[in-house]
Amino acid sequence: MRRIKRMVGVLAACVSMLGAVACASGEDGDAGERFGYQVASDLRTTNAGSLEGRSLQAQVLSGRLYPGVYVPGPNGQMIPNTDLVKTQEIPGPERRVKYTLSQEAVFSDGTPVTCSDYLLAFTAGINPKVFGSSMPLFDDTADLQCTPGSKEFTVVFKEGRGARWRGLFEAGTVLPAHAVAAKLGMNLEQLNQSLRAEDPAVLRPIADVWRRGFNLDAFDPQLQVSFGPYKIAGVGEHGEVDLVANEFFYGDAPVETELTVYPGSYDSEQLALDGTLLVGELRDATPTWHDPNAEGNRLVVSTVSGELTDMLVFPEIGPWSDEAKRRAVSRCIDPRSVAKAASDAVGSPVSLAPLHVLNNDDPLASRVEDVAQPYLNVDIDAAREASGMELRVAAPYPSERYAAMIASMAKTCEPAGVRIVDVTGEGKTLADLPRIYINEAAERVELEGQADALLFAVDPMSAYPAALNRPENLSVLRAQEGFLWNALPSLPLTAQPVTFAIDRNVGNVVPYTGLSGIGWNMNRWQHGPSHS
Repeated sequence: MRRIKRMVGVLAACVSMLGAVACASGEDGDAGERFGYQVASDLRTTNAGSLEGRSLQAQVLSGRLYPGVYVPGPNGQMIPNTDLVKTQEIPGPERRVKYTLSQEAVFSDGTPVTCSDYLLAFTAGINPKVFGSSMPLFDDTADLQCTPGSKEFTVVFKEGRGARWRGLFEAGTVLPAHAVAAKLGMNLEQLNQSLRAEDPAVLRPIADVWRRGFNLDAFDPQLQVSFGPYKIAGVGEHGEVDLVANEFFYGDAPVETELTVYPGSYDSEQLALDGTLLVGELRDATPTWHDPNAEGNRLVVSTVSGELTDMLVFPEIGPWSDEAKRRAVSRCIDPRSVAKAASDAVGSPVSLAPLHVLNNDDPLASRVEDVAQPYLNVDIDAAREASGMELRVAAPYPSERYAAMIASMAKTCEPAGVRIVDVTGEGKTLADLPRIYINEAAERVELEGQADALLFAVDPMSAYPAALNRPENLSVLRAQEGFLWNALPSLPLTAQPVTFAIDRNVGNVVPYTGLSGIGWNMNRWQHGPSHS
């Protein structure tokens, strides 16, 4: 695949025009020829169900490789992906949902998409300590009934559970079971039998491929086959991922047949100067290379308040697994000061988002927020229960906003004798927190971790099994919110601000701030002067 080449002469000619023209090509004609989409996080994995993928919002890439059963719409609604699968709730004492996959749905190697792919996701979801997974809604499930190779399967839920079942099998979490089986020298029936074993010694080899095999720094084209509109053609030396149209895709072919997705660590200024950056979600809200007042700006850069919530997520073991200690530190962290610090960093208002179970823009949020209000005021005396302790906080990638938020926490907790340290560095994930790991011998291993809490963007609708966000469930939602504020597995802080950069000549771009990001419909994007 072609690589962007930055010519010294081109840079010199463009320096005075950072806010204006694209400076789209150099002498070799290479620069600017690819459609470039930059995301804020680093592109480490396409497995959005792993601890790493959940932390780094892997859906921004893998949503168009491994589509979800329901697709997020531009206004946060859940749209049935009927091209892929049809669902039907079956009446009975426990919730049961039948899934029927399209006969046309196949992977990019021609292999049919079957229930085995969903059984793999289900098994990973219900065995987080073996697989290193983070798919909390699977805690509601009891069973997945599947005949190997079948296009039909049924999910059975625990009694009274499963209200948010449409959030299961979300973008980036259903991976190719047949390719995982082949990697292990198994056929699909053998894989299904192993997934049913409930034995860590049997599951461990599968879990290792599931968690690590989809890492992009060791891209394996035989393993990473797609059933979305795009497939991966290759991974560049800077972590950029080249996508090409999947000729086996069962839906409409993508408009742009080739795109390159760039990680947030890639030089945004270089991409902008080269004319390669056509769509982006930027780490910095006010990039130095963009002059918003320049005449003839190619890129429109804007920051909006997103639907995800920046939460401080605590570990399951270690000193901060103690609920009393978590509650103590929460009383010296001032969410209002954190929001102001974030606002100052991005140059636009960042609002409080104090709920665990609802998105900050949900119409019901205003009717639940009073449950959280008593916990938002600083109480230094209460916080002193954690005096002498250190809380190492990391973010998934370096940014001015995250640094300012952590600095605010450190400042307000200092009088309580609690030391808060920013250990972000090159960015960390949930896998870097102290956690429990089940090895091949079914032994419980405690991993110490390099951080004590992770500050990152969370979707409250998939973070905790809870009631559906409907007015008739208001009393249940309020009770669930109260329970979570008492247990405090995480501390919800602010709405996540998102900064978009969009080329004026790209059509069909619909900004979206959920887990799949603005690329939720990248197969419909179109670049051309007619869209200016």
